[in-house]
Amino acid sequence: MSLRPFHIAFPVRDIAEARAFYGGILGCPEGRSDTDWVDFDLYGHQIVAHRVGSGAPAVAGHNPVDGDSVPVPHFGVVLSLADWRALAARLRAAGIEFVIEPHVRFEGQPGEQGTMFFLDPSGNALEFKGFEDLGQLFAR
Repeated sequence: MSLRPFHIAFPVRDIAEARAFYGGILGCPEGRSDTDWVDFDLYGHQIVAHRVGSGAPAVAGHNPVDGDSVPVPHFGVVLSLADWRALAARLRAAGIEFVIEPHVRFEGQPGEQGTMFFLDPSGNALEFKGFEDLGQLFAR
């Protein structure tokens, strides 16, 4: 399996707020930008925050996954378990409120993973997963 960077564009209500969250709290280096958008490097993936004004995006719904109520839509990345734990600690230290607290999902099963969900300041749901063995990403 060859992993390639992805690109995702998403709405935010304020570019300065997005910079503070993605650049400051998540530690994403900033790329190109203009008045109404800014690129960030999210663990090697390009994400682009586009200002759409005061209307925050809404979570369309939730689906049950291993006992959690997962917000849909959402985006995020897969990390090593060590990097996932470090990010969870950084988010806790920053006072981020979790939609789903960091915990292990599918424990003892194929695809065992750390998972956590939280919202950015504009209401976009993010999930970060952590695997001890990245080969388990698509395990069934």
